Amino acid sequence: MNWRNVRLILAREIRDQLRDRRTLFMIVVLPLLLYPLLGMSLFQVTNFMREHAAKVLVIGGEQITTDPPLIVKGKINPKLFASPKAAKLIDMDSFSHLAPEAPAESPADRLQRQILGGQTELELGDYEVAVYFPSDFAEKLAAGEDPSPQVFHNTSQEKSQIASRRMMSVLIRWKQLLVEEKLRANKLPITTTRPFVIEQKDVASEEHRGSALWSKLLPFVLIIWALTGAFYPAVDLCAGEKERGTLETLLSSPAQRSEIVLGKLATIMLFSIATAALNLGSLAVTGTLIATNLPEAASQLNLGPPPLSAMAWMLLALLPLSAFFSALCLALAALARSTKEGQYYLMPLMFLAMPLAMLPMAPGVELSLGTSLIPVTGVMLVLRELLQGNYADALRYTAPTLLVTLTCMALAIRWAVAQFHSETVLFGEAERLDLMLRLKRMVTHRGLTPTVAAAFMCAILILIVRFFMVLMMPRPSNFGDFFLLQAITLIVFVAGPALLMTALLTRSARRTLLLRRPRWEAIPIAAVLAMALHPVATALLLVVKKIYPMPDGTVLSEELKTLFADAEMWQVVLLLAVLPAICEELAFRGFILSGLRHLGSKWGAIVISSIFFGITHLMLQQSVTAAILGMVIGYMAVQTGSLLPCMVYHVVHNALMFVMMQLADDGDLTWLLGEGKIEDLDYPLWFTAIGAVIAIAIMRWLHGLPVELSPEESRQAAIDKSAHAPLG
Repeated sequence: MNWRNVRLILAREIRDQLRDRRTLFMIVVLPLLLYPLLGMSLFQVTNFMREHAAKVLVIGGEQITTDPPLIVKGKINPKLFASPKAAKLIDMDSFSHLAPEAPAESPADRLQRQILGGQTELELGDYEVAVYFPSDFAEKLAAGEDPSPQVFHNTSQEKSQIASRRMMSVLIRWKQLLVEEKLRANKLPITTTRPFVIEQKDVASEEHRGSALWSKLLPFVLIIWALTGAFYPAVDLCAGEKERGTLETLLSSPAQRSEIVLGKLATIMLFSIATAALNLGSLAVTGTLIATNLPEAASQLNLGPPPLSAMAWMLLALLPLSAFFSALCLALAALARSTKEGQYYLMPLMFLAMPLAMLPMAPGVELSLGTSLIPVTGVMLVLRELLQGNYADALRYTAPTLLVTLTCMALAIRWAVAQFHSETVLFGEAERLDLMLRLKRMVTHRGLTPTVAAAFMCAILILIVRFFMVLMMPRPSNFGDFFLLQAITLIVFVAGPALLMTALLTRSARRTLLLRRPRWEAIPIAAVLAMALHPVATALLLVVKKIYPMPDGTVLSEELKTLFADAEMWQVVLLLAVLPAICEELAFRGFILSGLRHLGSKWGAIVISSIFFGITHLMLQQSVTAAILGMVIGYMAVQTGSLLPCMVYHVVHNALMFVMMQLADDGDLTWLLGEGKIEDLDYPLWFTAIGAVIAIAIMRWLHGLPVELSPEESRQAAIDKSAHAPLG
């Protein structure tokens, strides 16, 4: 690595970007104008944020003579309001009675029908809330019975909801005063119904008192602008250079591809950091001015000046985040053949980042080991705890959050370097995006195995169909119905798309689905590997359940036990072991893995297909373990060149789970599992260690097998070999 070349490329790219007026506007001008303009808009909006009086119709209220009264001189009793200002927010009209249209129709039914009907003789549609007191309300109240007045409102109209809340607070206050008056009449203390008064004390310091909103807003702004600030320079440095014809000149220089990537990456990082920092600074200054000069609006938003330490924490977290986003944007921008095409990638990237950034803002999401391991989300949660002054909780999970962020950054940089080593990516000609033309080309120009696009299309189709099947699938009442539903799902909606696309889009089903005869020893070795990894996989599942606990009230296992109560063991194994092994392997280790191998990276294809395989499982805990085991099965498929060992592994693994749980329920495994370990299989450490040693030995044997590489993998291997070869 020649760092002088990296510095030269960095200086070149910064100079070119500073000449671009669009980049300067996005980084410097927009942050300085955006938030002050938003602050001025908020100031103008406050002039229109006036509360209007709600129109309320009270029927039968004037006839009620209580102490205190509800209505005084045709208006709501002012004593029933919390403040004189609140008394002005209800504009009341009264009506003495409501005669029914038919003798059998009660006044309440008549009133409700009139409100829902809209056009009425009393023009109830002009009112936002109607309160009806029955004619015998006073008599029942005096007798100690429940007269039950009725409040009619319209939930489809916001003004009616606001008026209903105001009127309900009045009625609750009136009810409380009536109770107190009755206690006085009976010479009982008022504290009978109110034994104590709750006092709330705010223990937050002055610095952190207004940080509740900032702790959620500032990390969100940091992530969004760090991503946006990295995207546009990345598109210009890759797709823009392709259009200008300057990329070839750079690639023909003595600098290595990795040095070029690092130079461009450092440039994008600088612009990402500058964009996020300027936006944060402008937002903090604007928020401080609003909190200082608009105290009423600030109190409504619970907004105060941001803590002084907030900017320091933000800038510290910005370094790994900007590196991650810059590498990700650089790799995506390298795929683009033009600036216009590169800009289309921003929306999918935002769709992936927004849920991760929005998750910490949801109520009930707290910082834990599980949430700290989620990319982007963990950073936001740690920053939230730091801004709220919870330093102990934040520091406890800083290490796993930083580890995940740095790992994602390293993988993104590796992907970007791989993109710059791919001649197809760098020098591919721009194509017009025509969906029908692409589909027609897939069918007419079929290869021996599917393309990368076809593999992704198949995986996404399976995920979408699986999602809707879970929502629409009826709840089975017996094992026969469950067997039929699961069989249809696996055969038609998992294996079906793979088989159909194999017939339409490929010329060799044998090569696509790996329907080859493997070495004879691969079959029993696959079964032994499944048995050896079973205790390891069980321990992994228990660890995942501790990190991501099962939701309270999960009764899936109990429902399955009820359904399987009358089923034979061979039926359960056929449904939950044999059928999934055949259908899922045909789809994920057959069609999808074969198509993804055209990416040029064997491990890249294995990991991506395994992630899709994990997502298809229902629960998060199953998805994580299935994705990890999917990598083992995918590696076996690549090394053996056949799908049969993968199916054998899948069958043995799934069958072992149910057979072992059945034996544990019968008490036949107490010598191994001990007592009280029936619900979750928990093997002893020595047993798990033996399985891990056997599995490692088998994986080494698989590693030594000759592998048939795809043309793209062979080309990439040759490029990597030449890149690491000594000069001269």
